[in-house]
Amino acid sequence: MIKKFYILILLLGYISTSAQEYFPKNDGVHTTNTNYTAITNAKIYITPNQVIENATLLIKDGKVVSTGISVSIPKNAVIIDASNKTIYPSFIDIYSNFGLEKPQTAAKSNSPQYDSNREGFYWNDHIRSEQNAIEHFKYNQKEANNLRKAGFGVINTHIPDGIIRGTGTLIALTPNSGDASRILDNRSAQYYSTKKSLQSRQSYPTSLMGTMALIRQVHYDAEWYANGHSKVTDRTLEAYNTNKSLVQIIDAGSKVNALRFDKVGDEINTQFVIVGGGDEYERIDAIKETQATFIIPIDFPAAFDMEDPFIAEAANLSDLREWNQKPSNPKILAENNIKFTLTLKGLKEPKEFMPNLLKAIERGLDKTMALEALTTVPAEILGKQNQIGSLKDGAYANFLITSGDIFEKDVTLYENWVKGEKYEITSMTTKDIRGDYSISLAGNTYDLNVSGKMEKLKSTVKANEKTLGSKISFQDNWLNLTFSNIDTTKQNYVRLTSKISNINSIKGKAFLPNGNETTFYAKKIEKIDSISKDKKETKKDAPDFFPVNYPNEAYGFKTMPKQETILFKNATVWTNEQEGILNETDVLIKNGEIAKIGNNLNENNAIVVDATGKHLTSGIIDEHSHIATSAVNEAGQNASSEVTIEDVIDAEDVSIYRNLAGGVTSIQILHGSANPIGGRSAVIKLKWGETANNLIYTDSPKFIKFALGENVKQSNWGRHANIRFPQTRMGVEQVYIDYFTRAKEYETLKKSGKPYRKDLELETLVEILNEERFISCHSYVQSEINMLMKVADQFDFNINTFTHILEGYKLADKMKEHGVGGSTFSDWWAYKYEVNDAIPYNAAIMHNAGVTVAINSDDPEMSRRLNQEAAKSVKYGDVSEEDAWKFVTLNPAKLLHIDDRVGSIKVGKDADVVLWSHNPLSIYAKAEKTLIDGITYFDIERDKQLRREMKQEKNELTNMMLQAKNKGLKTVPVKKKEKQTFHCDTVEGHIH
Repeated sequence: MIKKFYILILLLGYISTSAQEYFPKNDGVHTTNTNYTAITNAKIYITPNQVIENATLLIKDGKVVSTGISVSIPKNAVIIDASNKTIYPSFIDIYSNFGLEKPQTAAKSNSPQYDSNREGFYWNDHIRSEQNAIEHFKYNQKEANNLRKAGFGVINTHIPDGIIRGTGTLIALTPNSGDASRILDNRSAQYYSTKKSLQSRQSYPTSLMGTMALIRQVHYDAEWYANGHSKVTDRTLEAYNTNKSLVQIIDAGSKVNALRFDKVGDEINTQFVIVGGGDEYERIDAIKETQATFIIPIDFPAAFDMEDPFIAEAANLSDLREWNQKPSNPKILAENNIKFTLTLKGLKEPKEFMPNLLKAIERGLDKTMALEALTTVPAEILGKQNQIGSLKDGAYANFLITSGDIFEKDVTLYENWVKGEKYEITSMTTKDIRGDYSISLAGNTYDLNVSGKMEKLKSTVKANEKTLGSKISFQDNWLNLTFSNIDTTKQNYVRLTSKISNINSIKGKAFLPNGNETTFYAKKIEKIDSISKDKKETKKDAPDFFPVNYPNEAYGFKTMPKQETILFKNATVWTNEQEGILNETDVLIKNGEIAKIGNNLNENNAIVVDATGKHLTSGIIDEHSHIATSAVNEAGQNASSEVTIEDVIDAEDVSIYRNLAGGVTSIQILHGSANPIGGRSAVIKLKWGETANNLIYTDSPKFIKFALGENVKQSNWGRHANIRFPQTRMGVEQVYIDYFTRAKEYETLKKSGKPYRKDLELETLVEILNEERFISCHSYVQSEINMLMKVADQFDFNINTFTHILEGYKLADKMKEHGVGGSTFSDWWAYKYEVNDAIPYNAAIMHNAGVTVAINSDDPEMSRRLNQEAAKSVKYGDVSEEDAWKFVTLNPAKLLHIDDRVGSIKVGKDADVVLWSHNPLSIYAKAEKTLIDGITYFDIERDKQLRREMKQEKNELTNMMLQAKNKGLKTVPVKKKEKQTFHCDTVEGHIH
């Protein structure tokens, strides 16, 4: 451990190597080299863009003194001749956990933990900004050796534990000097992640949206604390405020999370350096808009083993594309001028790094930019460009000596110098024996090819056009070669050995299978090739790169569709307005709106669609959905109004496309029902192929999910969970009363002009009190519905919608009086105890009482069949077809306060329309075209063509993977991915 050095650093500042000469040495004889070292006659990369031929690198005391052609070499200098060698700055990885053990995992328990288990720190155990990697760092020589062999000289390491993880430390991988000398910066950056601490079982947050809300709240709490308003000492917030001046690095892990956390960073005035997922190419324009710097892993996926056609069928097209496309990610980032560095993150061993990097270069990554990503860019990110990442005068002497271009497959890395300390990987005196030879031995001639890296050579021996089994070793210029006897019917071997001084003509001893000893001769053969040197050096044709789709999975667009002027002719138009259903009517779509409705319409340059015998309707709207999200419940507290589904919209959920195929154009993505006060909603349009932010309604109405019933009091979570308040229906009511009382007090303080701590949870509840946010409440039982309306009356606000509300028929008159709508199922009942009184006439009874009624899904399968769900009210409740159709169009639009834009076919409204093959309430009806804002996002004919194209693409990618396997490349078994289906009660990946 280096804790003793850390204390000295805090007291004295950085302690240089020379300042420690008085330290006692108890681990052997030590000498200090105070001389100059001059490495001469090398090609030197001072920076990736500044290269000098036949130059000298002069170093002293671990730093670069001078670099150039005419460097004056002091008399006492140690001179190393590096003729025909190349020198590069050594590599830097700024995202590592080198030298830090995985924190001990908290003891398991059947019961959840809601409160912090620490005193004097922040209320949430997963915020650990007080952690300092330097206090736990322990140098690992074996791991350091592997890193140096991979070309790395400096590592920025941190404790991989918690959402806010504290500070990292910048370490030089010196092979000999002590720990204090290795520390280049003991507080190099502050780290964040999406994962909770292993050291605590504290429940909150249980979701990604909870993590994002928590980071926001920490920021506001830290501001409050910094201004001296807190009455208690909080070491976590003190550290957070101290660390704000450092680089802020967040492990997002994917392009989607990169966009999400960049948005959070904008809100809290923090520009994160983002650790990506290697999939940035899929949304490169949005990634570029973040203006963030990225840390990019290059853990490219292996090909699937696709030999078994039945197993191969289970492979997802998106996974096949990933294998093909991901190695091009660095090139695409570079082409778009996105600043990035590379990391070992995700690789099992450092030795996997260079082969993957060479694959990226083969795909078009410029070598200069690759070198920048490993040297100058990471140095600039950390503000250490004058110390590391280059060989400028005064920088640390961190450099690599190679046999040539470091980004060539068979280049030899001889030495890795760190702070002027040499680490030898392959001796520079070692002869390069790679190539082709003709061996003369005992009257026979053998062909020998030696290939591979110098540290791991491979041999191929042939005689009479037959390949003989062989094994080669080469160390200290001693060659040992063993190969099978030319008579392969006998299991015996020929052994050759030689001390090589001349690689063009080798002479040595041979030991024959019969035990005799003789002499062998090997002559190097220079292959004659008619292809010019220039052509040899040209790049190989890059492998086929399948174009990125939007989204980059099944049914995505090759190019995003545009708004069109479309004229539907002779349709049966369901207006949902006073005009009712219009027969043989034309509708003009222009500039994203419904422009005209009438007969015999004409429009220049319009695409004319013959809708004779077909039905045109407004798009279906689902008031209660859980598709298109990466999380549904934040279950760590009994109120989670600080979280929002808008943070976790999943724009790549294939359910969006499937819903478009069912005529759905808008949905409300609701938080689940894990707590009485849930999270905020997202009201979106199903613009398949767009980014998450572009799905959200402009000037979006604000909603929040409340919940009643069995879920919130955890009666169906198991006995181990019965410790969180509330546990009864009385307790649920008290939660609402307590929180709204606090919200009123909070608003009073806020308006008073006195200092106040910004509380995201209470900010949302204040919006409800001020009628700036609407409540959609999960509900079943009559008594609870009455209770919540009374609470709303007590605090002078209204409930907007009771969703589910399967006992709505029992109190429809009271709902009408309160002004609340009902969004229900058509005929679900008896799936749990509290719905035993559900009846299929519920929607009709509420409708007849004057309640605004919608039919919702709460299910990804039902949501794409809502037209049929609406039809059930015609059957069970004798509701008219027009009114039943409004249950899934205009009425949910009213409940979501978007009926001024969608829900009916009216001039000036958004062109969110669907063309149906039959009456939309018919089970035979198919959505042939689904438009949103005048853009066709689903077309049944395009769908048929897509299915043919996807089959062909999958076949081509399968053949490419089979070829990869035949070439001996690594393959992995096919893994079928199953996307989790979210419902109201889905918590932490489990359904209770």
